[in-house]
Amino acid sequence: MQNVDLVQLTSQTKKLTAMIVEDEKVTNELLSSTFKNFFSKVYSCFNGEEALATYNKIQPDVVFVDVIMAGMDGIDLSRKIREINPTQIIIVISASNDIEKISESIEVGVNSFIQKPIDTKKIIELLISVIAMVTKKKKIETKTFSISLPLDVYEIVNDSAKAESISKNAIIIRALRNFFD
Repeated sequence: MQNVDLVQLTSQTKKLTAMIVEDEKVTNELLSSTFKNFFSKVYSCFNGEEALATYNKIQPDVVFVDVIMAGMDGIDLSRKIREINPTQIIIVISASNDIEKISESIEVGVNSFIQKPIDTKKIIELLISVIAMVTKKKKIETKTFSISLPLDVYEIVNDSAKAESISKNAIIIRALRNFFD
């Protein structure tokens, strides 16, 4: 692992929220207290049903989920979250080395699978990975950004763009910057 600037990493992760779904109380508390150092807000759930209800209310940036839980397991929860938000970042943290569960979680489309126990090195690698996923997700969202303008505003934007020989997007971006400054 390269030298990691923890201050810079934390400044990026502190912009994000996380949800921990772990049915074992001690492990849940340990993960939650650890991740509170890195995320702006950490929500803690002890089962799949509670997690789904919480997810629907808060829609965190990252979901950390255990695979084996009573009732709705982590794979079923991940599947339901994928139905709500296909681009949600979901990371499985599990002690299970059951190849069937691992392949099922891959099939559901979880972003990463981390084996317990988790040490400091794994947490830092995981956070670097999370930032990369969020950055990629934001780039995709930015590329698909679109805006609908009323016809009269569109004509003003179009005329201004022609007069300055720049794109309509540049005119809109300038107007948005002026509005928000």
